[in-house]
Amino acid sequence: MTERMTREARRAQLLAIAAREFAAHGLHGASVEAVAREAGITQAYVFRMFGTKKALFLELVGAAFDRFSDGMRDAAAALPDGSDGLDALSRMGARYDELLADRTTLLLQLQGFAACGDDEVRDVVRSRFARLWDAVATTGLDDVTLKSFLAFGMLLNSGAALAAADVDEPWARGIRTRIRPGLFEHVTTATNR
Repeated sequence: MTERMTREARRAQLLAIAAREFAAHGLHGASVEAVAREAGITQAYVFRMFGTKKALFLELVGAAFDRFSDGMRDAAAALPDGSDGLDALSRMGARYDELLADRTTLLLQLQGFAACGDDEVRDVVRSRFARLWDAVATTGLDDVTLKSFLAFGMLLNSGAALAAADVDEPWARGIRTRIRPGLFEHVTTATNR
């Protein structure tokens, strides 16, 4: 006789399956039927648990953004006293790079951006991006530095999505360039007009 899953275990199972489905196919291409089939349950049960396909997508996209924000905030918080904003930014960059190894989370974040033609999706992505900005802003650095850092992060997202690490060409090596102290020194409030 098989044991019944607890509601919490079933929810976790469905979130993991749905994360892979939405990461691969996006909001409109993902199939709740495929999620239900893999979980061995009915679509109706998925809808009872999450309400709508979009609600499930929004929960997953929000969690994907939060993994990046929380990870970067935690990395900076682990710095010893006396560290400055650039030390924190360096730690955040290293953690962000580590987090990119979770391809499902990365693709969920990108699928969130791709679905921003929908007002509800755009509102969730905006709020989560604001949370990401706020995490980086804890460094106390100016907006131009924060913008440069996050722009570099978006380039890293693109490189990770393209599996640039597997490509030995100049563009791919360029994308893999690490953030080093002084990388953004040429970008200042005065030069960013």
